Amino acid sequence: MDQILEHTLLYDFYGELLTKHQKEIYEGVYFNDLSYSEIADEYQISRQGVHDMIKRCNKILQDYEDKLHLVERFVQMKQQIAKIHGLASDLEQQMDKTKLSELKKLADMLLETI
Repeated sequence: MDQILEHTLLYDFYGELLTKHQKEIYEGVYFNDLSYSEIADEYQISRQGVHDMIKRCNKILQDYEDKLHLVERFVQMKQQIAKIHGLASDLEQQMDKTKLSELKKLADMLLETI
C-alpha cells in the first residue's frame, strides 16, 4: 500500500486517539504539506522535535492498527466488494440483466460508503 495512503487511512481510523497537539502537527505534515521547518516555527519547537513527533504519531497509529486491524479489514472489504462488482458486470452481459444490475448497484453503493 502506498505510504501516504496508509498514513491517511491510519489517521482516518485512529487520529481521534491522538492528542490535540499531535493531531495539529500530524495534519500539518500530511494534509497541509507543511515542512518540518514551517511547523517548528509555528509551534516554536525544533525540526527534530517535529520529526520525533511525526515518528511517535506514526508508531501510535500503527500500534492501534496492530491491535484492532480496522484498516486491514476496511481494505479487504473494499477489495471484495470491487470483485463482486466486477463479477456482476461480467455476468450482466451474459444472463438476467435485471438481477445482475441490482447486484451491481448494491456493490456500487457499498463502495461509495466505505
